[in-house]
Amino acid sequence: MSAQESAGRPASVPLLDVARGNAPLQTEFVAALENVLDSGRFVFGPEVFELEKQIAAASQAKFGVSCASGSDALLLALMAYDIGPGDEVIVPSFTFFATASAVWRLGAKPVFADIDPVTFNIDPAAIAAVVTPNTKAIIPVHLFGQAADMTAINAIAAAHDLWVIEDACQAILAEYDGQPVGSIGDVGCFSFYPTKNLGGMGDGGMMTTNDEEFAAKLRLYRGHGMEPRYYHSVVGINSRLDTFQAATLLVKMPKLAQWTDMRRENAARYGELFQAAGMDECVILPVEYPDHKHAWNQYTIRVPQGRRDALRQHLADHKIGSEIYYPVPLHQQACFASMSEHASLVETEKAALEVLSLPIFPELTAAEQRYVVETVDKFYSTIQKKAVA
Repeated sequence: MSAQESAGRPASVPLLDVARGNAPLQTEFVAALENVLDSGRFVFGPEVFELEKQIAAASQAKFGVSCASGSDALLLALMAYDIGPGDEVIVPSFTFFATASAVWRLGAKPVFADIDPVTFNIDPAAIAAVVTPNTKAIIPVHLFGQAADMTAINAIAAAHDLWVIEDACQAILAEYDGQPVGSIGDVGCFSFYPTKNLGGMGDGGMMTTNDEEFAAKLRLYRGHGMEPRYYHSVVGINSRLDTFQAATLLVKMPKLAQWTDMRRENAARYGELFQAAGMDECVILPVEYPDHKHAWNQYTIRVPQGRRDALRQHLADHKIGSEIYYPVPLHQQACFASMSEHASLVETEKAALEVLSLPIFPELTAAEQRYVVETVDKFYSTIQKKAVA
């Protein structure tokens, strides 16, 4: 045991510990996988359809349609709405690449809108400013686990006859005014990538909707546009959630609400610890809006005055994991360089220079959180001492 551990402090704190969360469920995982192996139904086994029902129910949507990834969920939703060349889709620039790449892959134009600096979510006023006659849809991202302003976004969509595709890949069980994400817009898109709040053992995705006809269209597009077998009415893609993944996710589903509560408890503890240490005056803490239920996929602070990278290195020196989501906004990515015209994205660009995500996974201990905050405090104490000297 190290001197640090004997003093009651952890030797290290990972950004995420997937193994720590999975270990207690190993016996159940093995049993579930053996059932699939024995059945031989590796594609569209009963576990897939059961998971679709459970995700739909958790989202308060009528239908769930599984697919191979969260990225494919976004792509399939756009395909089913016949988005293509000449169309525009409004998206945030401050998000994971898949939000915009799905639009680009169909020959449509992603139109970037700025974010609210408090929530990091797309700003409805910025959306309204970039709507044109070519706009066909809006993709609000419920970034880091907090829902975007869906009342304002849906109002804009209704005024201009636009589709609303919720990118809820980081926000399963998050709520907006008491309603779960994934059922507030026209279609919700979820990811089961291992780092998500409901993470599988590989890629996986889900779409949710209340429109039965649209759900049937999503199913058609995810299977090569084939219905009946070997008859193709549209050109779809091959995007199926395999039964092994569905089986492991079903093992996790009963734990999801508890894990979400644990993340929320950790977020509240961070707030208390940072405030007690006086650190809330040095870093800007994330905010949960009163009419929201934050799912806390990430706990993202802002580090002003150009100190973000130095703080991150300080944390790494003390074996504390952190990550920058996202260091380069999408409108500044090389692959989108040809899109020279875009609206002002001042808040997006500022956030990219300041954000830093800290460990928030459910099994994170209070001692680990104290060590994180103590280490941040030490960083600023050192700065203050140098300033005095």
